[in-house]
Amino acid sequence: MSDDLIYRVTFLSQGEVYEVYARSVAQGGLLGFVELGELVFGEKTRIVVDPSEERLQREFSGVKRTYLPMHAVLRIDQVTKQGTARIRDQDRPESRKVTPFPMPIYTPGGESP
Repeated sequence: MSDDLIYRVTFLSQGEVYEVYARSVAQGGLLGFVELGELVFGEKTRIVVDPSEERLQREFSGVKRTYLPMHAVLRIDQVTKQGTARIRDQDRPESRKVTPFPMPIYTPGGESP
C-alpha cells in the first residue's frame, strides 16, 4: 500500500459532524465498526490556527486506532491531498443535507426492529 494514500472520513459524534483524515481505513475487527488508523493533522508550524482542528488533535492525541460505529459514518473518500480536519454542528445549513441511517442496525437476540 502506498504511503501517499489518504482518506477523508466524515462521521457523526454527539450531535456534531467530524471530518478527519486517516492513512488507513478498514472494516474493524469488531462487528459493525469501521477502523481508522494513523490519523493525520495539519502541520504545527502554521501561523493560522484552526480551533476545531486543535480540539481534534487533543481529543485524538495518543490514539493509534479508533473504531467508529458503521451507522455513524457518513462518508469515506480517498483523496489526493490532505485538508483541514474540522468539527461542525449538525444543525448548520451545510450539515443538514446529510441524513444518517436509521438506528439501531443490530439488535440484541436477532430481533428485527
